[in-house]
Amino acid sequence: MMYAERSKEVFRQEIQALEKVASRIGAEMDKVVELLFASTGKIVVTGIGKTGIIAHKIASSLASTGTPAFFMNAAEAMHGDLGMISANDVVLIVSNSGASQEILRIIPPIKHINCPIIALTGNVSSPLANEADYVLDVSVDKEACPLGLAPTTSTTATLVMGDALIVSLMEKRHFKADDFALNHPGGALGKRLLVKVKEIMQTTIPYVYEKTPFKDVIYEISNKRLGMTIVMNTNNTPIGIITDGDVRRAIQKYQDISNLTAYDFMTVGYKSITENERIDDALRIMETNKITTLAVVDAATPTIIGIIHIHDIFAYRK
Repeated sequence: MMYAERSKEVFRQEIQALEKVASRIGAEMDKVVELLFASTGKIVVTGIGKTGIIAHKIASSLASTGTPAFFMNAAEAMHGDLGMISANDVVLIVSNSGASQEILRIIPPIKHINCPIIALTGNVSSPLANEADYVLDVSVDKEACPLGLAPTTSTTATLVMGDALIVSLMEKRHFKADDFALNHPGGALGKRLLVKVKEIMQTTIPYVYEKTPFKDVIYEISNKRLGMTIVMNTNNTPIGIITDGDVRRAIQKYQDISNLTAYDFMTVGYKSITENERIDDALRIMETNKITTLAVVDAATPTIIGIIHIHDIFAYRK
């Protein structure tokens, strides 16, 4: 058997199923997003088995993107965990069949608490769907499993529907990268998003003047070890930059470099970033412009207060 080809077939089958699920999304999704957005309590996501694992992921992603949520195992709910639910909460029940006994048992007490119930199910005629206030249909024609038994296509559809909810709520809340970072302060991603340029910039700024001789320019670049120097005019205003690349190009271009001054081979102007921007923003500017350093300027004035090098960013992000 050619497993590579069989794997591609699984992808094709699941993609086709997702397209069918997507085609059925309508006004009910709008109502669900508005309900979750308006909730003053938490989103309680519950399920069991394979769909319970998907439910856990949905709850975690909601919580990390600005919507307070937690996962409650449906089997544990009947043994005390229902106490975690309050009247202001919304309960999202994830069940492909919509008929699991563990799921059906928790519906009456949830209704008694008077929480709205959203069903994320593959059976819109199921007991769960009939009891729910809102139903999101994730039904699929068949599983990718050759026996038609193991949850495969159905769990993929459920996961993607959860992602659609999460993304919709992020956009509804205008959730930004800074907000995401605050929810992930301990990880590498949070570190990258939270760290400002001013925290890792180098404050020893290489600089020369327009009339500085070539050899002295080389000395300044080598001495400060940043691979560049800012060029100043006689009024001490920065007007350009010289990098290692500019030096190499000057050597190739001019037969006699002994009389060259900084002005002769500098690059007019320079790319900059303000001190309070994130290091990821600095890296993006560097990658876009194919450069390795940025001048760091004061947020209130164009004064250069530091230099940030791409090596500083990579060293910090490890």
